[in-house]
Amino acid sequence: MNTRDSFAAISQSIVIPDVQASHDARRVPIQKVGIKGVRYPILVATPSGDQPSVAEFAMNVALPAEQKGTHMSRFVALLEEHRGGWSAETLPAILDTMLAKLEAETGEISLTFPYFIRKTAPVSGVTSLLDYVVTLRGERKAGVTSTWVKMVAPVTSLCPCSKEISEYGAHNQRSHVTIDVELVRPFALDDIARVAEDSASAELYGLLKRVDEKHVTENAYDNPKFVEDLIRDVVSRLQQDERVGEFTVEVENFESIHNHSAYAQISGRGAAV
Repeated sequence: MNTRDSFAAISQSIVIPDVQASHDARRVPIQKVGIKGVRYPILVATPSGDQPSVAEFAMNVALPAEQKGTHMSRFVALLEEHRGGWSAETLPAILDTMLAKLEAETGEISLTFPYFIRKTAPVSGVTSLLDYVVTLRGERKAGVTSTWVKMVAPVTSLCPCSKEISEYGAHNQRSHVTIDVELVRPFALDDIARVAEDSASAELYGLLKRVDEKHVTENAYDNPKFVEDLIRDVVSRLQQDERVGEFTVEVENFESIHNHSAYAQISGRGAAV
């Protein structure tokens, strides 16, 4: 028997204790235990194919009172197994796999990543990518699985009051529309972005020619929106959408003439509830 075989034989004969699975006498259950802040490369499933990105994950399960600890390494092992095909539609199956690995009945996976949409300038037709921050979240509680999608969409808003009182011009600003929806039916990321952009004074582009800049600026001037207008228009769309269960919408205007933001939030239910 060579040295390698001898080492393997000795290793197999050693019983390594599973401390995490040992009994805990304190009788205190833990609602959530796991890992967070772990970054991993992923492939996001889109209608046009997989899009590479880097996601920051948070993964947890509920731990029974009698069990000392969970198996933290199994969370990372799951990420090694699932590099591609991440989407709101595939998340429930990945959540099932995680719960089976961790021998748990309740748990949650969330991942936040930049998502890119190719946009076409309104006049010149030049194309460029614009980034959106997306969070997918799947959770299992009491045997029920729910899937949530949150997107932060950047848009332009122009102040109606400024337009009304000024002899020329009006102040505008970049705004963030955050849409957090519970999915009852599939809701494409591009469609969620469109809800925010269609509700704004104007949408943003990564690349614009001068003719496009003129068009976008004048379009914003023709569609002034307070933060209250913007959020109400977004919510009105979600309330009528049969793909949406519960939702929360936030709008933050990064004011160009103040050193503070204007902010609004509304929670509600879509047509599916």
